[in-house]
Amino acid sequence: MNHNFVRFRVTRLASQRVAIRLAIAIGIVLLGLTPVSLLLRAQSAGDSSAEFRRQVAELSADRLNGAAESETQQEKALAFLDSIASSVLSVSPTLDLTTANQRLAGLVSQTPPVGENYRLVRLGGTPAAYAMVVNFGLGGPAAVRIYSATAGRYALASRIDHFAQKDFFDSDVELIPVSENEPVFVTVSGRTDDLSTGIFSAWRFDGHRVAALWSSDLLQQSNYEADASGFHLTYCGQEDEDHPSQCLKMTRDVYRFEAGEWKRVETADMPPPKAPAK
Repeated sequence: MNHNFVRFRVTRLASQRVAIRLAIAIGIVLLGLTPVSLLLRAQSAGDSSAEFRRQVAELSADRLNGAAESETQQEKALAFLDSIASSVLSVSPTLDLTTANQRLAGLVSQTPPVGENYRLVRLGGTPAAYAMVVNFGLGGPAAVRIYSATAGRYALASRIDHFAQKDFFDSDVELIPVSENEPVFVTVSGRTDDLSTGIFSAWRFDGHRVAALWSSDLLQQSNYEADASGFHLTYCGQEDEDHPSQCLKMTRDVYRFEAGEWKRVETADMPPPKAPAK
């Protein structure tokens, strides 16, 4: 028998056994590390969400208690929302806003989330811009964040809040897109009292920054809707001085964004609302 051949076979078998054992060991290590990696990522996300909820509670408490408000503290909470928005908006050109907003709804800091909500809204333009409406709880501050796409990636492009726009009434904000072709929208602020008293403002986003187009006075008994013909705003045009909660005359205005301008295209007086039946 060829002894050199025997030694070669023995050495080869030994090497194969070592390689197999090494592969098994590496596999065991990788299997052990994968759950740990996933756990660490989940823990990190959970820590970030918990910190966000803590910041929101402080922002709301500061406003309610009349304490000095910090732009830095508010921006920390908003930056967390920006990171989520950027991730969600950049993942697919056909965004499912319902699913995205369900995810945002899971971030609320209290149950029920009275006055607290976070919602993405599609604006006009190509590619479409998006806005996030942010309400930091009952009595807390509010903000609007605008996101635009560069090379398919969405990022924060502009903002509306009382630090950037000193006259912005940042309380219980709602947002209504008013154009399919242009990123033009109306913000509605403060309509929480029994008389639905609020301020309405129109804005246009040019792809880089947001510009104010128009703002109303504080309007009582206000209602609104937007359709293909424009933005319809109904409000009390003449209050009863002796009974401020009563309206002597209602007014309806229709606004439209035309030729790069925000215009009132129609106004009409309406009868006062009927008193509720007793």
